[in-house]
Amino acid sequence: MTSSGAVSAVERADVRGLLRVGGLAALASVALIVVQVAAFAVWPPVHTVPEIFALMNTNPMLGLVSLDVLYVVNNLLVWLFYLGLGAALFPVSRSAVIVAVGLGTLQMAAYLASNPAVEMLTLARAHASTADAPGRAALAAAGEAVLTGWKGTAFLAYYFLGAIVLFVFFWLLRRTTDFPPSTARWALASGVLMLVPSSFGTVGLVFALASLVPWSVLCVVGGRRLLRLAASREASAAVG
Repeated sequence: MTSSGAVSAVERADVRGLLRVGGLAALASVALIVVQVAAFAVWPPVHTVPEIFALMNTNPMLGLVSLDVLYVVNNLLVWLFYLGLGAALFPVSRSAVIVAVGLGTLQMAAYLASNPAVEMLTLARAHASTADAPGRAALAAAGEAVLTGWKGTAFLAYYFLGAIVLFVFFWLLRRTTDFPPSTARWALASGVLMLVPSSFGTVGLVFALASLVPWSVLCVVGGRRLLRLAASREASAAVG
């Protein structure tokens, strides 16, 4: 571990795959964000149980997208980006990288646990196939419970853990010469904006939308740099 000062490139022949996968995942994350924003602009998401049940039964794919199923995929890409950053920044501080990747793993697990897309699809299909009124009312009540839990403890944990992870990466990125100095600032901006979850009313929605800008720039800058680091190590390995 290096206690202070900037850290230059070190041997990374054994982590070239992580660097490459992390870089590609970061760029794919930005592309998926664009797709999701475009989808929401064309097909605004529904919010009430009757609306969700109706959409799930008429257009299941659109119903899943409305409940952020694409964000599940995006979070898996983010986790791979974290792994790539961790591999690149391991010489700076092994302890900090382990903390960042470990908390990032918990962050993604929290979001996967909170997302209700598949549960609502199952409930919608059962609701459509049930003829008796009491059964339909019970399924609708179950849908309400699932929606309530969506923005509950696991969802909040996802946001706050994400902020902590980005703060740790900010600290790491400031202490390396392998990434442009702006990378650390974009990580910090993203972390600050994640301190206000999207479920916190209008303010939360504004912060969530605003966070897309620094996060997307971080992914583009950081992802491209990871790919360059992987390529440089590939070239060094070939020469060697």
